[in-house]
Amino acid sequence: MRKRILILSNHFITLYNFRKELILKLVEDGHEVFISMPKDTDNIFFTNMGCKVIDTPVDRRGINPIRDFKLILRYINIMNRIKPDITFSYTIKPNIYGCIASNLTKNKQVSNVTGTGATFLKKNLISNIAGFLYKISFKRSYKVFFQNYGDRDYFVENHMVKNNYAMIPGSGVNLKQYELCNLPPENHMNFLFIGRVMKLKGIDQYLMTAKNIKQVYPNTNFYIAGFIEEDSYKAIINDYVEKGIVNYIGFQKDIKSWIQKCHCTILPSHGGEGVPNALLESAAMGRVCIASKISGSEDVVDEGVTGFLFEPGNALDLINKVEIFIKLDFETKKQMCLEARKKVENEFDRQLIIRAYLSEIQTSI
Repeated sequence: MRKRILILSNHFITLYNFRKELILKLVEDGHEVFISMPKDTDNIFFTNMGCKVIDTPVDRRGINPIRDFKLILRYINIMNRIKPDITFSYTIKPNIYGCIASNLTKNKQVSNVTGTGATFLKKNLISNIAGFLYKISFKRSYKVFFQNYGDRDYFVENHMVKNNYAMIPGSGVNLKQYELCNLPPENHMNFLFIGRVMKLKGIDQYLMTAKNIKQVYPNTNFYIAGFIEEDSYKAIINDYVEKGIVNYIGFQKDIKSWIQKCHCTILPSHGGEGVPNALLESAAMGRVCIASKISGSEDVVDEGVTGFLFEPGNALDLINKVEIFIKLDFETKKQMCLEARKKVENEFDRQLIIRAYLSEIQTSI
């Protein structure tokens, strides 16, 4: 049966990278798909697919009562106009303010908690406000998808949800797009950081690791792929680049070629992740991952089998794990790579997520 489906997003690139397969399936199944997201020249991709794109400004950072209230009103207006059979949302503001609008207009919404960032890592005014907003939005919403058990447990323990939730394995990974590939030769050992350059993502620990490891193993290369989110790091990154400690390659729309060039992906995040796509994509291509021991990352990395885990914020522990990896013989590295691919195939195939959403459409009838 043809349905009217509304999708709330805060950015084109995340929708394109992690949801395009689901959206294509919805269109192919004959559903009418509306996408509310900020204006972007790239939005034409979804228009050409057959979706109706609604330009909706979303202030992705911080809490501004006036702008956020306007966003709720926009969502209410969109829902009253479209009258969706079900709404899917991603990231904090579309989740919270979309749910408030859905509750007021009596629409069904499935919110995907893709991670909470720094919001609940420290108890402060922002965390208190966010907790309150989640309570008044999520507790009355139709369904909440959690990507890791840490987030689920936190929301349940703090009474932000009732029994209206389910677990999904992150955003999943397109196994055809991210194919298994051979490890490069070991004449140079290449490491890759994928993510926004900011304190929360553990860039300080990555830089310290690169500096220490290169002193002992000069044939190592450390790459950084991602936007510089916090301006204070611009001079620091430039200094490390000039000294030959790291290579900054900026944000990469297609990260595959860089994963292929590297032997290992490092994600030193301090927390607030869902299930990190950087780890899923790297593991799918047969790369060992070294990650901090946090919710989400722990789901992807099996210690000593597919990669290594270290204590969050502990650069010495990270250095130790990188050294352990370097000292492994080539055949052991190859076996870990194969195990990483196998784990992703079994547990994180994006088709699993697509089926979960299709099931929600069926049960919402």
